[in-house]
Amino acid sequence: VQLVESGGGLVQPGGSLRLSCAASGSIFSINAMGWYRQAPGKQRELVAVAGYGGKTNYADSVKGRFTISRDNAKNTVVLQMNSLKPEDTAVYYCNAVGLVTTDFLTNDYWGQGTQVTVSS
Repeated sequence: VQLVESGGGLVQPGGSLRLSCAASGSIFSINAMGWYRQAPGKQRELVAVAGYGGKTNYADSVKGRFTISRDNAKNTVVLQMNSLKPEDTAVYYCNAVGLVTTDFLTNDYWGQGTQVTVSS
């Protein structure tokens, strides 16, 4: 199983970016898919998460600016980030919780991370 992220980069304050994550491998189902971020010198923190049934949860700092969506059939999750601020600068990691393989093994997985830099 592998999680591959894409879409990071450099953007000016107020701009937008779209992060995508695709889980591949022998996957039966995924309980929750989400995004975390880690800024230099800080702990990794939850940004947004989407459950299998569509329920979403956001960090207070991104509510109203970020939107998470997932496609259960394609095992993908997208984070649309609008009105970006310099404090959003971090490495963003895709996370899959309760991923069940076709061998019915359950585990959590992380992507390799993608850099998001918000700067003028």
